[in-house]
Amino acid sequence: MWRRTSSSISSLICSSRKAFFKQVNNQPSENLFITFVLGGPGSGKGTQCGKIVETFGYSHISAGELLRREIASKSADGTMILNRIKEGKIVPSEVTVKLILREMESGSNSKFLIDGFPRNDENRRAFEEIVGVEPEIVLFFDCPDEEMVKRVLNRNQGRVDDNYDTVVKRLKVFKKHNLPVINYYANKGKLHKIDAVGTEDKIFERVRPIFASMRRA
Repeated sequence: MWRRTSSSISSLICSSRKAFFKQVNNQPSENLFITFVLGGPGSGKGTQCGKIVETFGYSHISAGELLRREIASKSADGTMILNRIKEGKIVPSEVTVKLILREMESGSNSKFLIDGFPRNDENRRAFEEIVGVEPEIVLFFDCPDEEMVKRVLNRNQGRVDDNYDTVVKRLKVFKKHNLPVINYYANKGKLHKIDAVGTEDKIFERVRPIFASMRRA
């Protein structure tokens, strides 16, 4: 398992990128399989990630959950993250990538679902530059705004960002910043657009063939 002696992103960038992912969790780098999972708040991507984990054995890394965990730690980064979320703004790329890398190195899997990331093109470039790999596939859960707002307000999970005004802000930010990321991966042939309306099981039936085909490959 690879380890870092510093949490500084600058030190990671200065490291040899070839060596950085020579081995991940005792797996050769060519076995590393990363899936980015995109969709607006309330699109159901977290629920579907749970089904993918159960069916296909991936590790689920939720960027949003990592950020909330950091907020709960009351660190300096956590305070900054809380303020950004309240304002409906995107957290700086280096902070999110640092948290994702920490989570990746903590387990024993080499197949990852990275949920809610990248949120903009800067996130994408930062991840690919620092980690030195691209995702194998990218899922985009496409859901109408009114459905996403309804789902978020009904889930009642006590999140600081689960209120109408903040959800509307988050949707505006998502549309503004995610479209370049979605288009980038669509042009590379890596994007799978999922109709995210329907029951959880019905939506998963649209997701399942993508990962089933990867397992056969």
